[in-house]
Amino acid sequence: MAAARTEFKGGSRGRGPGRFRAVGRALHLPVTGTARGIRRATHAHGAGESGLGKLIELHGVNGAGDVMITVALASTVFFSVPTDEARGRVALYLAITMAPFTLLAPVIGPLLDRVPHGRRAAMATAMAARALLALVLSGAVITGSIEMYPAALGVLVASKAYGVVRSAVVPRLLPPRFSLVKANSRVTLCGLLATGAAAPIGAGLQQLGPRWPLYGAFVIFVVGTFLSFTLPPKVDSARGEDRALLAADEHHLHVPRRRPVKRPGLRTVGPAVTHALTANAAIRCLSGFLIFFLAFLLREHPMTGQSAAVSLGIVGVAAGAGNALGTAVGAWLRARAPEIIIVTVVACVLGAAVTAAVFFGAVLVAVLAAMAGFAQALAKLSLDALIQRDVPEQVRTSAFARSETLLQVSWVFGGAVGIVLPLNGTLGLSVAAAIVATGWLTTARGLIGSARHGGGARPRVA
Repeated sequence: MAAARTEFKGGSRGRGPGRFRAVGRALHLPVTGTARGIRRATHAHGAGESGLGKLIELHGVNGAGDVMITVALASTVFFSVPTDEARGRVALYLAITMAPFTLLAPVIGPLLDRVPHGRRAAMATAMAARALLALVLSGAVITGSIEMYPAALGVLVASKAYGVVRSAVVPRLLPPRFSLVKANSRVTLCGLLATGAAAPIGAGLQQLGPRWPLYGAFVIFVVGTFLSFTLPPKVDSARGEDRALLAADEHHLHVPRRRPVKRPGLRTVGPAVTHALTANAAIRCLSGFLIFFLAFLLREHPMTGQSAAVSLGIVGVAAGAGNALGTAVGAWLRARAPEIIIVTVVACVLGAAVTAAVFFGAVLVAVLAAMAGFAQALAKLSLDALIQRDVPEQVRTSAFARSETLLQVSWVFGGAVGIVLPLNGTLGLSVAAAIVATGWLTTARGLIGSARHGGGARPRVA
């Protein structure tokens, strides 16, 4: 009996540490399992070997940090623009959104083009800047000091600068048999998923106090700063850049040594990029128009049986779902002709706009919002692919900066039209259809012709 008791006690002592290890594994498994699942998804289909997987993960970190700052500032006067405010206040908001782009195209784009071997450092700098600005904002949101405004605008500038550099490096990390549209979609989709996952966490931190989401953003951006330097060295490699000239510029390389080699200009990018940018500008103009026109229209004339807030929520959810679906479709598509994708989605949104204008109703307005979100996502991914494919390496960052600026100007212009237009649904959606029709009719032929001829010049990237 004593021996049995001794054996039982010894067995209990032996099983005790084992139980703790089992509990530890049970608690650890969800975290490690989730991390492994994310790593498998981001590194699938050769993305891990090429380095694209690390860029996808970095963009997810970027999206999570940005949404933390958005949640923190959502309750402040900076981003609070109630629909019952005067239209002049909304116009001021539109002007504020343009501020970062006054620096992006003329200053940041050319500056980054002149330091092409510092792309990882540029992305890390954009992350670190937002980390520091998050700390500045954590004090400003409590006191309501004037520091909040320049700090918030600084966050927007750094976010856009990161986005421009990120778009410029995708071609260097492209896996075999991967189209540029698919690669851009994978990166963007990860950013959307990370944003969706971080938003409720930010909302929970907001309940502890307005500073806490900003502390979370600080930690996330610090992580992003270090992750930027884990990207493959070929992101900063100079190999292939001399071969990235367009054919029209090659004769400049055979000039006497005393004459400087001419840098390729943005005017030589070819018609495909120009037409794609015009089509995207039309869609972005439609997006800005719908946001502000419907905000005022549905406040005065909500959907049947719904309040103004619910009506706006339905349209907003439809637009967001369409945008997410467009990004997901881009990740699934295997097409290598971005021109055809742009022509197709703009034609679809044009059909939706014409139908909604002729048979104006709540359901068709929601369908138009969803279609506009879908088209905006897929057309933008295709535009990025064309810039990555056709624009010389030496000016690619400037091209992205200028395209972002033009698209933002188009969005603001559409919003301004939506603010001043009379609150008549049929009239408003007829204007929306006219905006899209102008963009489609002026670009469809050129884009289809470019696709038939195999696109423009294709710079070789390492």
